[in-house]
Amino acid sequence: MNTMKVLALTLLITLMHSPLFLSVTVSSSKPKVEVHEHTDAVLACEFRTEKDQNPRIEWKKKGMGVTFVYFNHKFTGQYASRAKMEGATLTFHSVSQKDSGEYRCEVTASEDHVSLGEATVTLNVLVPPHVPSCEVPSSVFVGSGLELQCKDKLSVPPATYRWYKDNKALSPSAETQYSADTSKGTLEFTSVTKIDAGMYRCESSNSVGAPKSCVAKQLKVIDYPLNTTVLIAGAAAFLALVLFCCICVCVCRRRGCCKKEKKMKSNKSYNPPPPPPIRNIKHYKQAHSFMI
Repeated sequence: MNTMKVLALTLLITLMHSPLFLSVTVSSSKPKVEVHEHTDAVLACEFRTEKDQNPRIEWKKKGMGVTFVYFNHKFTGQYASRAKMEGATLTFHSVSQKDSGEYRCEVTASEDHVSLGEATVTLNVLVPPHVPSCEVPSSVFVGSGLELQCKDKLSVPPATYRWYKDNKALSPSAETQYSADTSKGTLEFTSVTKIDAGMYRCESSNSVGAPKSCVAKQLKVIDYPLNTTVLIAGAAAFLALVLFCCICVCVCRRRGCCKKEKKMKSNKSYNPPPPPPIRNIKHYKQAHSFMI
């Protein structure tokens, strides 16, 4: 019996001095936090130490690098005026989209066997729709292609878009001459006609707040002016004529009818005829006699 008591006491002492009871533990009751813009965000961090009663607590934000939020018992930089600490739990006041990211709570207990513990909390700041930027040209020619663009870069989660013409929502179908992309915010026309003229505006929306719309803009559909038409037709005719001439020249050269005749230039100079030969009188023999 006494032997059993001695064994139990020995086991208890061993467990009390084991690393399981001599390490700091850090956790978060809410590792993912979603809050609306301009509200408070609570980043929970709980810890437990076995020996160290005054551990060092630090908060860091991870991004392109590591930024200290709370270090050496005080807040740093921009966080000093809008954050508070309760235990190891961090609270931000009036958060913005820039505060979104991954934060790490670190607790260092130098007297414990395992002196460092950490927990990660992800903060996502939700942003309602903002007034989108709408790109609508003032005029376009009949028959040309056209793309209207709408963008809200600030809303979180990303906004979806809807286009209106003369305050009536556009619903693309197989019969319409246009198509719309609700995620990209584009409205595309394959060939503009006169009936496409009107007032256009775009509306952005998400699950956080009320939809927002840009100011409607007038789109005019106009015919090509006569002088422009004539100019285009004349340019096309000129190009066709040049192409035809090039083809004729190529065909002519292949058939050999365009070869230039080489003019033969005479390299001989004019020489006068030689003088008649001079007769020697001494060798002259009289063949006939004459009587006077």
